[in-house]
Amino acid sequence: HSVDNVCPASELADVLVHQVFIGTCTNGRLGDLEAAARILKGRTVKRGMRLIIAPASRAILLDAIDAGIMHQLIKSGAVVVSPGCGPCVGTHAGVPSDDETVLSTANRNFKGRMGNNKGVNIYLSSPETAAATAIRGTITDPREVM
Repeated sequence: HSVDNVCPASELADVLVHQVFIGTCTNGRLGDLEAAARILKGRTVKRGMRLIIAPASRAILLDAIDAGIMHQLIKSGAVVVSPGCGPCVGTHAGVPSDDETVLSTANRNFKGRMGNNKGVNIYLSSPETAAATAIRGTITDPREVM
């Protein structure tokens, strides 16, 4: 539970993930959403996986809709929540249970970050790794699904 604890995704390939979160102010830019949609194109999220998308702003949400990015994400099985903060700080939509593991593109992963749930394991990643993980259900290097 530290942003300084870094390793390649391949070293975590056996970590089962229950929820993937892409977005917020850190990785909710148009390019981030586009990168995730590119990985997910023609694929669906693993059965039982929750993939939550939160664009950084209303303007980005509208641009992503116009570009067809949101269509691709939703078609793949993502749920889109209101732009800005939310799941990353545990205020709504996607607050995990204590026994779950989350892969997030947010900028922090300390215990209790995604709600008052100290038992959640939160890993941080790029939007590409997050999308690949949503497909496989375990932490996945995106090059493995491209």
